[in-house]
Amino acid sequence: MSMPYYVPPEQFMKDRADYARKGIARGRTLVALQYQDGIAIISENPSTTLHKISEIYDRIAFAGVGKYNEFDQLRVAGVRAADLKGYQFSRQDVDARGLTNQYAQILSQMFSEAPKPMEVELLVAEIGTDKASDRLFHVLYDGTVLDEHNYCVLGGDSESVTTRLKATFKPDMTLSEAVKTATSVLAGPDRKLSHEDLEVAILERNGRRRCFKRIEDSEVQALLG
Repeated sequence: MSMPYYVPPEQFMKDRADYARKGIARGRTLVALQYQDGIAIISENPSTTLHKISEIYDRIAFAGVGKYNEFDQLRVAGVRAADLKGYQFSRQDVDARGLTNQYAQILSQMFSEAPKPMEVELLVAEIGTDKASDRLFHVLYDGTVLDEHNYCVLGGDSESVTTRLKATFKPDMTLSEAVKTATSVLAGPDRKLSHEDLEVAILERNGRRRCFKRIEDSEVQALLG
């Protein structure tokens, strides 16, 4: 009788992490950054129907990179959880940190127990009453949560994009400056991106209950002009 094949736990977890990272690396990178009136989220995404950036609740946005059907399932789950909590308690009780914790639990469980880990990274962003109270939570494929400040980069080319963004980011940029900066760092030195290659949305500090706004192609073109 043959002995069962043994894989050390460290190797098992490393293989799963490598699998998830390779899946995420096949997707396009996404950038979120603070500007003077809110938070801008910009992704390289030529599709006009398969959105990577969405509204979750009044002041909360969601974005995902990696396998579309997996992060879209998580988006739907987040919308339902937020609606339920807002209905049972109050709209003010729905916050990015609570949703982020739920996403982290799901991804952690999938990473350790499911046949395969989810090939996604998530952003949960919340606009506050001022810049200091804005929140950018970056959730990795294994459930690790990073509390980012000023900007956040998700996706396969995140290291080089982060390096470029760190060198060019300025606080209190206008929306046009933020979109131009994000487009430049996403493109890198060897490419050029147009408005047709981008998906852009913002969380705007506008005093209204709902703060999410999707920026249409014509407006993106004007912002880049």
